[in-house]
Amino acid sequence: MSWKNQAADKLEREAKAFKGNKYESAMKSAVAKTLASFCCQNEEFAQAVVQGGSFAECMAAVTKGVGTFVSDEEAYRRAAAFYFQGAQVKMEPKIQLEPDAEEAEKVISLDFSDFFS
Repeated sequence: MSWKNQAADKLEREAKAFKGNKYESAMKSAVAKTLASFCCQNEEFAQAVVQGGSFAECMAAVTKGVGTFVSDEEAYRRAAAFYFQGAQVKMEPKIQLEPDAEEAEKVISLDFSDFFS
């Protein structure tokens, strides 16, 4: 079984069994799904997830010191860095003007750094 499959199985199993506080519980599905996506993107990251700590420990690292709010990007960065120190997460918001469009020219990518130059 590949690292990617093992990682996906581990995340699904541990996220399903995870019982955290109300903030962790609200975030666990999205974090697990995003981590699984990262595993599909990179075999080395998938191996780190399989060989790394538990999903419960990951969620504790994600929510440590955040109070009542943490952005999606920061939550995913903390989760990725839990399994692979130094990992960064890049998010690229996209808007799709036509619901069924799959063509690249019908999708607009927004780079928020353009607004802060």
